[in-house]
Amino acid sequence: MERRNFLKTCCYSMVGAPLLASSIQSCQVTHYAIAKKDGENLIVEKSEFWEIKNGKRINRSFVLISNTNDGFPICLQKLDKDKYIASLMKCTHQGCELNIGGGIYTCPCHGSEFSITGKVLEGPAEENLKTFEINTDNENIYIHDV
Repeated sequence: MERRNFLKTCCYSMVGAPLLASSIQSCQVTHYAIAKKDGENLIVEKSEFWEIKNGKRINRSFVLISNTNDGFPICLQKLDKDKYIASLMKCTHQGCELNIGGGIYTCPCHGSEFSITGKVLEGPAEENLKTFEINTDNENIYIHDV
């Protein structure tokens, strides 16, 4: 192989590999959960975290809720068997809607990154995401002060 072709192939690989990886990662279908409004609270059924595919129950790690007063969705993440965290998907830097992928939230506007618990991982954002108090019972998840 000629040096020029070798370098061209390497360059294409360096550019193409991250693009391919991000497209594969984004193939996960985002599920918008149905949430009932009860005053300043949202009620989400735990069954929103389940999906039946080919007769098998598949658990989702997160769902989005779109009926909020802020106009931004809330991401409800399942951390453990009965432990959840809800974060407003609004970047604390300049208010862009965050993306979900790879176990973090990223801001498409200026590159801030947040953990799924809402903590700033990478600036320019300096404040953590707005999170909400959560209670659960056998069937529902209650998100308070939305």
